[in-house]
Amino acid sequence: LINRSDADGIIWAKEVEDYQRFGVVVTDDQGYMTRIVEKPDTPVSKLANIGLYYIKAVDSLWQGIDHVLARPKNKGEYFLTDAFQWMIEHGKRILAAEVGGWYDCGALGTLLETNEALLRQGAARRVDFPGVTIHDPVYIEDGVTIERSEIGPNVSLERGARVSDSQVRNAIVGRDAVLARSILDGALLGSQVVVEGFRGSMTLGDHSEVTAKG
Repeated sequence: LINRSDADGIIWAKEVEDYQRFGVVVTDDQGYMTRIVEKPDTPVSKLANIGLYYIKAVDSLWQGIDHVLARPKNKGEYFLTDAFQWMIEHGKRILAAEVGGWYDCGALGTLLETNEALLRQGAARRVDFPGVTIHDPVYIEDGVTIERSEIGPNVSLERGARVSDSQVRNAIVGRDAVLARSILDGALLGSQVVVEGFRGSMTLGDHSEVTAKG
């Protein structure tokens, strides 16, 4: 693909349904990029820019970057894709190539989907505990303690995590986290968090604590 003589560069993209979250690549009938629209309100394209590029016309790219840096910032930032736009407007052709798989970690739901994909593709690591039910796939590091609980599927527990009297699925639990008397489905817990008596989905940063009343 990168040896195509009719392309000065390649931008890889993935078709998505939640296009409003991404910069999307608009193409012509031959699949060449015409522009990139950041977080569109309407579906001008569903090809999300995944941030992977190959540029053969390097001199043109540097000229585009110089052009971008010489102008006021776009929404307070400089965008590499603005340099691509300059290249296109000056006769270069950038092919949009769609990837078969791309795992986005920009939101809780997609991060957990990425975790699930990694577990199912071979990253799983199961450790059994007395009185604990494990539903594969899971990833359990050394030093984890689990008592009277049900774990999985799609759960990653980092070193030092302690889980008791809980049900956990579709979750990533950080180092030295403590989880007790809780039912979690869809959770991202940072390191050294404490969760007691909680039911539902949640996101907690490091060193946070949630204890249900009663």
